[in-house]
Amino acid sequence: MAAEHKLTIIGGSVSAKIDGKFSNIMYAFDEHGDFLSSYKKVHLFKLMEEHLFLEAGNDTNLFILGERKAAGFICYDLRFPEWFRHHAARGAEVLFVAAEWPAVRIDAWKKLAVARAIENQAFIVAVNRVGKDPKNVFGGHSLVVNPHGEILFEADDTEGNFYVSIDPSEVKQVRSEIPVLDDRRPELY
Repeated sequence: MAAEHKLTIIGGSVSAKIDGKFSNIMYAFDEHGDFLSSYKKVHLFKLMEEHLFLEAGNDTNLFILGERKAAGFICYDLRFPEWFRHHAARGAEVLFVAAEWPAVRIDAWKKLAVARAIENQAFIVAVNRVGKDPKNVFGGHSLVVNPHGEILFEADDTEGNFYVSIDPSEVKQVRSEIPVLDDRRPELY
C-alpha cells in the first residue's frame, strides 16, 4: 500500500506471533514500500491483562523518515516520559503514537501528548482508536502537537482520514533556543 499510494505508513497495533509468542507491533514502511522498522510494545498494560497474552519488547524504535529521525510508540508507552526522552536524546524529531485510549481518559491522553512534545521538543503524531468493544468506548481525539506544545490538529471521536503539514525545521529551532537535551545530567538520574 505504501508503494502504491507513494506515502509512508506507520501502523499499529498489529498482533503478531513471533517465536511462538504474541506481541503488539508497530510497523513503518516508506513511500517506496521499503521496510523502515518494527517495534514490539515495551510497556504492557496490566489493567487490560496484556501481560497475560503478550510478550513485551526490549528494543527502541528509531528510524529515518525522509531526512529526519523518528520513533514510534504504542498506547501505554505514552505514560513513560523516560522512554520518549530516550529516543529524543538519540535525535528523534517526530514521535508517533498508535493507541486505543478509552474515552474516560481522553483528557489525560491529550495532556500527556502535549507534555511529551514540550519536554522532548519534538512533534507528536498521536493516533487514537474510535469505536467500542464489549468493555470500552474509545475516545479518538487523534492529535498533532508541535515542539512548543501547540496542538496543530485535533480530531473528534469519529473515524476519518486527516492531513496535517508540519515543518520539521521547527524542532532544530526550538532545541537551539532552549537546549534541554544538552543540559540534561543523566549521571544523576
